[in-house]
Amino acid sequence: MNLQLLNQASAFIWQEADMLDHGEFQAWLALWTEDATYIIPIDPLETDFENTLNYAYDDHHMRQLRVTRLTSGESISTTPRARTVRTLSRFRLLADDGATVTVRCAQNLRECRKDVLKHYTADITFELARDGDSFKIQRKLIHLINSTDTLAGIGYIL
Repeated sequence: MNLQLLNQASAFIWQEADMLDHGEFQAWLALWTEDATYIIPIDPLETDFENTLNYAYDDHHMRQLRVTRLTSGESISTTPRARTVRTLSRFRLLADDGATVTVRCAQNLRECRKDVLKHYTADITFELARDGDSFKIQRKLIHLINSTDTLAGIGYIL
């Protein structure tokens, strides 16, 4: 196990979570490659995300629209903006081909909005493209453990 690589990837992923929790959405957008995808499937067994229904399947343009919706104040589902805290753990390197590093981790997310506290748990798989001494997100795949249950509106980025 390459602990140095694992630590570097984990630090990058923690930074991404911190940006989301603190509303640093423009900096968050800069973490992605141009052709990256952000995916939250409904079916936990599905692998053909392009041809099935997902909670999210965002390319560059859709990520930008999502951030605009979150920050514009014009969407009832995002006003007031939810306050979130993400805890990430159980990082595991799945692959490293020299250009891309694949890391899986667990995320527990707490959301407080309109005096209601909600909790979401997910397995997240990141495909990280090497970018100098750091990374860019090539793909972020979020498997909510209760994805097939009835979910309340998620008005923020997981």
